[in-house]
Amino acid sequence: MGADEQSRDAAGSRPRPTGWDPAGYLRYAGERARPFVDLINRVGAETPSAVVDLGCGEGTMTATLAERWPGAGVTGVDSSPEMLAAAATSAVPGRVEFVLGDVRDWAPDAPVDVVVSNAVLHWVPGHAELLRQWAGWLRPGGWLAVQVPGNFGAPTHVLLAELCRSPRWASRLAEAAPRPDTVLDPAGYFDVLAAGGLSPDVWETTYLHVLTGTDPVLAWVRSTVLRPVLALLPDDDAAQFTAEYAAALRTAYPARDDGTTLLPFRRVFAVASRPS
Repeated sequence: MGADEQSRDAAGSRPRPTGWDPAGYLRYAGERARPFVDLINRVGAETPSAVVDLGCGEGTMTATLAERWPGAGVTGVDSSPEMLAAAATSAVPGRVEFVLGDVRDWAPDAPVDVVVSNAVLHWVPGHAELLRQWAGWLRPGGWLAVQVPGNFGAPTHVLLAELCRSPRWASRLAEAAPRPDTVLDPAGYFDVLAAGGLSPDVWETTYLHVLTGTDPVLAWVRSTVLRPVLALLPDDDAAQFTAEYAAALRTAYPARDDGTTLLPFRRVFAVASRPS
């Protein structure tokens, strides 16, 4: 799924102070699903028997893996009970299962054929080592597919970081500010996967999302990168912080004459196979 952009302990990382909101995250389900589809389309596995989706979120996209590979057993792993409760509707006995687990700790009982991690690793500091571990799970001929948001230099994140570090908020929020080095550049992922004995294919894409409604960019980030920041504030302060951030976003992403707002969103993809 790609609990995403920036977001989830649906992402599979350890639980944060507040739970994930599947409904809020799915407000832009179509836009968030497209990178998952683009990622999986580059996986060359033909008849895998064991497929794992790490950080599966609410499970909708995980279930599509069983459609792509009808002979595979698919396991979705996530650390958010809220997301897994939503994922239960996508479970298929004997075909698609969802389990509670942290992507940093969970491991399969036996080698697998395909490992997928969509919009998760930006929640895991130092995740290069984790990628090497995942590469080690693959059978000969197995595939590892990863997508991460690459927009940490975009106004959504730069403005949020600046506000977190401003005099009004720094004492409580400076450590929660998004970091520009959260993910690797494409060459960095290529090197990590190649060092793990895989043959990598790495690329990046900038999607141009067309959003509508009031403060649509704020609505996009509210369920992702903004969520862990607001979790550190009481309600009144969270409302004030959100108002300041919303004003900055309106300037950075102005509404167009037709009422839409354009949100460029860069993502980095890496697909790699283990020689058979």
